[in-house]
Amino acid sequence: MTLKKSLAVTTAAALALSLAACSSDSSSEGESAGGEGEANYILVNGTEPQNPLVPGNTNEVGGGRIVDSIFAGLVYYDVDGSPVNDVAESIELEGDKTYRVTLKDGQTFTDGTPVKAENFVNAWNYNVANATLSSYFFESILGYEEGKESMEGLKVIDDKTFTIELNQPEADFPLRLGYSAFYPLPDSAFTDMDAFGENPVGNGPYKLAEWNHNQDATIVPNEDYTGGQTVQNDGVKFIFYPTFDAAYADLLSDNLDVLDSIPDSAFSSFEDELAGRSINQPSAVFQSFTIPESLEHFAGEEGKLRRQAISLAINREEITDTIFQGTRTPATDFTSPVIDGHSDSLAGGEVLTYNPERAKELWAQADAISPWSGEFTISYNADGGHQAWADATANSIRNTLGIDALGNPYPDFKSLRDDITNRTIKGAFRTGWQADYPSLGNFLGPLYATGAGSNDGDYSNPAFDAKLTEASAATDIAAATPLYNQAQEILLQDLPAIPLWYANAVGGYSNNVSNVELQWNSQPAYYKITK
Repeated sequence: MTLKKSLAVTTAAALALSLAACSSDSSSEGESAGGEGEANYILVNGTEPQNPLVPGNTNEVGGGRIVDSIFAGLVYYDVDGSPVNDVAESIELEGDKTYRVTLKDGQTFTDGTPVKAENFVNAWNYNVANATLSSYFFESILGYEEGKESMEGLKVIDDKTFTIELNQPEADFPLRLGYSAFYPLPDSAFTDMDAFGENPVGNGPYKLAEWNHNQDATIVPNEDYTGGQTVQNDGVKFIFYPTFDAAYADLLSDNLDVLDSIPDSAFSSFEDELAGRSINQPSAVFQSFTIPESLEHFAGEEGKLRRQAISLAINREEITDTIFQGTRTPATDFTSPVIDGHSDSLAGGEVLTYNPERAKELWAQADAISPWSGEFTISYNADGGHQAWADATANSIRNTLGIDALGNPYPDFKSLRDDITNRTIKGAFRTGWQADYPSLGNFLGPLYATGAGSNDGDYSNPAFDAKLTEASAATDIAAATPLYNQAQEILLQDLPAIPLWYANAVGGYSNNVSNVELQWNSQPAYYKITK
């Protein structure tokens, strides 16, 4: 499970760090940045893909937004994150841990070959056998072992049917099936996968028309696609910008149609400058800081009281308003508002609301157990733009509790993560999570289950673990949701991490387009945009 953390970091960081290409030239008035003859393309920001466009080996934003447009999986995620059958006619549970998948008739790849059950099974086995970047997504399937040629839990019944047997019941497993790791591959892909990735043959709502490395990529509608993501435009051109400031300047002059991230320099002005064409909404990104139980004063009942006091001492509303200019939303739980089943009224949730008087009371109760000594630090990586919020959070804690609290910068992300991984870090440290798929469980198990790979604070509570197991074994998501939220209510008592806020999806669009929506994962629903 450790790699899941890396994926979250890579995906989030790629948007900010992988912009190494040339910006398009702003064209003259009345002509799109795409050049003459391309006025009907939707012009959007993008980044040069890190790797060839093979779904299971694409885990960063630049390649992901193209892969998600040119391939179709068993399901796709609607704007709100709800799964909708795409290539699948049905996904039915047989027993408690086996799923029977039936494909729709008439599905084809863009080379004209049919999409069959074996195209899914072969693709998934390829990911595991070749240890692709997303191979760990198949850990739940019976017989998973990195490097293994085939998993015994996958069986092709006929061209339209295959079964998936898991190691144990997992109610949210079907939710994962819209993620790119689970896309099918045509037979031709296995001849030369690298070459295939340069000119991929997909089955999605679009097909790749052109990829000019380090400059741009264009996708056009796939006339043979019959799924639910009906394309409403003539195509999408991704322009690889060197900075968000350059992209934002093009957006303001209507030489870019959609921008899915606003530069920091425009946080205070973009909503006015775009005059009704801005987007600012929660996304599936959760931010927190973790206080290891191994720290002095943070174990047992004393530690629980101090964690609650610290959480109550943080003025999240003020910090999100002043530091982030409203581009963050104060947290009410450990997941995200865009995930189905999220609740802002969990028992114990008041611990996430600023209450200085209650914070002082709980801190005094902890002092009665063992008087406080030393300083309280929040470590962060200085190369990630975290100083302002870390210092503001520490100031709020210091001013409320009267203790020596301060931000502790590390020079870069790697040095911070090395100390966290090696358990040599002193004090609290920034943490967070970006969802791999829209499930409450994806925010809970990997971070807080006993022994989980991303459980950086070494939290362990048998009651929490038992509730997770109960939720995973539920018959469906509806039954699992209250159990996941009951597990969260245990976390709200223990606070192994201090929830801070959800990172909003912020963006904007030009006067040339309509029907622009950012999806649950912060990416535009390209197929819905009209020009």
